[in-house]
Amino acid sequence: MIEHMPSADDTAGLAAALIQSRQTILPKRLGAPGPNVAELAAILQAAAHAPDHGQLTPWRFVLVPDTSRTLLADVFAEALLERDPGAAPEQVEQAREKAYRSPVLLLAIVDGERGDADIELAERMVSAGCAIQNMLLMATAQGYGSALTSGKALKASSLRALFQLAPGEQALCFVSIGTVVSRKGARVRPTASSYVSTLDEHRGILPGF
Repeated sequence: MIEHMPSADDTAGLAAALIQSRQTILPKRLGAPGPNVAELAAILQAAAHAPDHGQLTPWRFVLVPDTSRTLLADVFAEALLERDPGAAPEQVEQAREKAYRSPVLLLAIVDGERGDADIELAERMVSAGCAIQNMLLMATAQGYGSALTSGKALKASSLRALFQLAPGEQALCFVSIGTVVSRKGARVRPTASSYVSTLDEHRGILPGF
């Protein structure tokens, strides 16, 4: 029996459909169930296919399981009180509550010093961003929603201590994954012509492509 091999057009169409279907779903809109063990392994393995100059793997991810969410909640509360000692109890509780959102929660960390010192932080950030996008696309392909979140707590000394960040590492963002409970309408995306220009040998930079 001869198996049908997808054509380049088929593959491109599938890729376009996947990319265009990815949408940020805020963690508060993500519920159970989350990815199972095999699905999560596939999501994490997708990161390994990111561009990586020098093969440094200048990023890592820390999974925060349900049993450790209280530790993160304490850090969120402490970070808020460090920034604003006068924060109201309800504000502190709101900060704590963020640690419990979404079934799967990961912290993305980038290393600015690992390996070849000639590979600058900007390149390492690009690699980390591509690794994260690969993970988001795999989660989307599996039918899950996802989001990236950041905030001032990422720079808190208590968070650095909890996740055992080395001096050259920085917390980049949290990655949340789960089943979509509710979603907003898809936003209108810009067209390529609005953000692409062409360097013309005679006339300099020209709009479009």
